[in-house]
Amino acid sequence: MHNDLPGLAAKIGERLSMSSEYIVTHPAELRVLQDLTEDQIREFATSHGWRIIRRLGGRQIEFYNDASVRAL
Repeated sequence: MHNDLPGLAAKIGERLSMSSEYIVTHPAELRVLQDLTEDQIREFATSHGWRIIRRLGGRQIEFYNDASVRAL
């Protein structure tokens, strides 16, 4: 896994606590995610209670809170 992944996870988590989505568009953040396989990205998102949607051929990755895994 990439060394900057914990920092990116913290940023995504912080943004998702204030908003319903976080769209990764910054090149440095995308670089962290592009070093991972598709399965690793999905596992990363699932382990944090998120889901992802890729947009624009992978130039944007949207993270959402996954209501199906969140505690009530």
